Amino acid sequence: MNSITEEPIGPINEIVARVWEILAGNVPADLHWRTLLLTVAIGILIYSIRGGLGARSADGRADPKDSGASRSIVSYLLPKDIYTHVSARVDVWLWVLERVLRPIWAASVLLTVAPATERVVMTALSAVWSESPGLEVNYGWMLLYSLVILLLYDLVFFTIHYTMHKVPALWAIHKVHHSAEVLTPLTRYREHFLAGPIWASGAAVSYGFAAGVFGWLFRDDITQATLFNVGFFAVLFGFAGSFRHYHVQFRYWPWLEKWLQSPAMHHVHHSYLEEHWDKNFAAVTSIYDRLFSTLYIPETDEYTPWGIGPETQAEYRTFWQNTRGPFADWYRMLRGVSPQAGGVSQRESDSIGFRGNPPS
Repeated sequence: MNSITEEPIGPINEIVARVWEILAGNVPADLHWRTLLLTVAIGILIYSIRGGLGARSADGRADPKDSGASRSIVSYLLPKDIYTHVSARVDVWLWVLERVLRPIWAASVLLTVAPATERVVMTALSAVWSESPGLEVNYGWMLLYSLVILLLYDLVFFTIHYTMHKVPALWAIHKVHHSAEVLTPLTRYREHFLAGPIWASGAAVSYGFAAGVFGWLFRDDITQATLFNVGFFAVLFGFAGSFRHYHVQFRYWPWLEKWLQSPAMHHVHHSYLEEHWDKNFAAVTSIYDRLFSTLYIPETDEYTPWGIGPETQAEYRTFWQNTRGPFADWYRMLRGVSPQAGGVSQRESDSIGFRGNPPS
């Protein structure tokens, strides 16, 4: 019971406080203020190097003919047409819903799938080779362990991502992510609430498999090589992760983009143009996209209009449309109508499409 000196708190305020507590505890690393400041710092560096060029507008264009010098640093980093867009507002509410529901499934997935995978792998290895070699842990092995985790995670991510694009029932879920008409750091978490357990299960399997193999090989516990207490190779994804859904183009050297996915390559993945459709599926490397012929390295300032295309975009514009979207698509599938989609040509986009911020 509250004392008379304490401010009284009713059930509504308790619920609201609990919701914000859940959200605060689930804020991902790349949305913490340190990472956001690093994102801004890199954005300023790109602004300086390119003379104000290299940032896309809400229509997906970064026309080098425009006068970049006349563009202020504030409008370059935080353009009004992107951050006031209805799509950016929907990002916020989809993220809130996903984060509120996350505690319900996160523990059950991460605390069961990863340990179970690890046990199965170690048991299988022990059945084939009765005794572990009991290797000594050193930094080189830790570095290799980190690299294996990265490559396994990227392979599983690629496989799930590719399947989500190709299987109509799963595309109905993933379409919510692609319905984003502008890219902001929150767009990375613009997912239907049914997608979270799928991605988490894939990550748990890859981590559990690597842990099982290396746990069996070594006498002592092996941990990942770290840089500032972060998995060494995870730094690659963390460094570029916030830029994958940021309108400022962050490119690598062309030779490096054949091995690592630059954030600008993910801009291509979100484009609805047919030459960009179903390209660049991996999270970190370009290895699997090269192997399966889905790699696309764009030209500098290449046009990438974002979204699911002008013919169906209006069906996935509001928070409610995106939340009920998969269920509506599954109902259509039962009636023989597939929700599968494909890219459109730039001519079709210009003749049918509507780009920019639609009226609320």
